Amino acid sequence: MGVTGMARGIRWYVRGLMGEDAYDKYLEHVRGEHAGAVPVMTEREFWRDRTDRQDANPEGRCC
Repeated sequence: MGVTGMARGIRWYVRGLMGEDAYDKYLEHVRGEHAGAVPVMTEREFWRDRTDRQDANPEGRCC
């Protein structure tokens, strides 16, 4: 594995750790489980919906 491969691996890990890959996981889920049955949200709509749901149902988070 070269430097580029290591950089990709680190980026993948950090995105997963920080939750930045949530939209990618959402797309995989909608396209796999609900193919054509549910409209796919844009990335902006996804993050707005996620934030609204977290505000409406606060769980164990620090801030």
